[in-house]
Amino acid sequence: MDMQRLVDTVDVPALLRAVDGYCASRAWDDLVDLARRCRDAIELGRQLWPVAMHIEYRLAYEAPGPYAAGVLRPGAAKFALGPLTEVAAGTHTWDELAPGIGDSASSATVAQERVIRGEDLRGRLPAELAELPLVLQRWEPAYALPTYRDREALFPAPQIVGAAPGAAVERLGPAQPLPADAATEALRMAVEPWTAQSEGRVATAAVEGDAAAAIACLAPAAAVEPISGRDALAWLQWCGASGGAHGRRRGGAAGRFATWWTLAALSGLSWPHEAGTDGGFADALGSALDELEWYRWAPDHGARHDGWHLHLAVHDPVDRLAWAVAAFDHLDDDAAGRTAPMPSA
Repeated sequence: MDMQRLVDTVDVPALLRAVDGYCASRAWDDLVDLARRCRDAIELGRQLWPVAMHIEYRLAYEAPGPYAAGVLRPGAAKFALGPLTEVAAGTHTWDELAPGIGDSASSATVAQERVIRGEDLRGRLPAELAELPLVLQRWEPAYALPTYRDREALFPAPQIVGAAPGAAVERLGPAQPLPADAATEALRMAVEPWTAQSEGRVATAAVEGDAAAAIACLAPAAAVEPISGRDALAWLQWCGASGGAHGRRRGGAAGRFATWWTLAALSGLSWPHEAGTDGGFADALGSALDELEWYRWAPDHGARHDGWHLHLAVHDPVDRLAWAVAAFDHLDDDAAGRTAPMPSA
């Protein structure tokens, strides 16, 4: 098959079939060459970016480590099913990828993605690149992991997200919110792509009082149920990793960072310069997780919960402060946790 002719005529279906053939036969050098031809054609104004992007995705997903690492760079395959650092980390070990990654930002992200999947990478990365510890802490949950396939991806939510609160709906008394603080800003930023890149909405509140008082600032009535701190972190990480209905997915590493940042803000802890190697800071966060009281809640006004949503409240019983967040985003006709498929041949 004359690949250059297909490129010159912008025969996208035939090119995608060729990509499938190269992957099936594991002809990775031919696939890399086709990607180069497509990129050159894009420079000449031919609309082949979906094919070039799909090739990079397939290399990250199923090619051997050196080929997968070769496509990892900031901004690569912007409209792929997920960040290529997460895609590659889901099917390759750190040792398979690390030697071929060409920039420090991608190395740091891949390392964190591998940590989420259970690798212990302590001492394997320069301290200045370790934003978070390079091993899961004993107090962290098992984070929800995506499943990437050749033309689709699944992003299952933690069980805590899909279950309905068992508590009865209660009318909540009026409450006086406090000014926005670091904790409300962290809760808002955890779902920032839902509002900045999609059509989601988010509201937060801080009060002097308990969780019910914080929720009352956002909803006049709600069903409220206590949850564990580990469940709350798993939910926050899932939200922080996602892009909502239409935004670009940030990836599991970004979700874990958003979770740690939010926990630090809720705890009133200052973020150290080298959080990734500061064992005392990690231990302090774990203690704070146990001291805070966590709740999920559901507003009593028929809001949809078949998409991306975060209805969480936190109470600090020592300082008598509480915070709540209500965030949601959804597709019109797609269920949460599943992307639209990649272009078909």
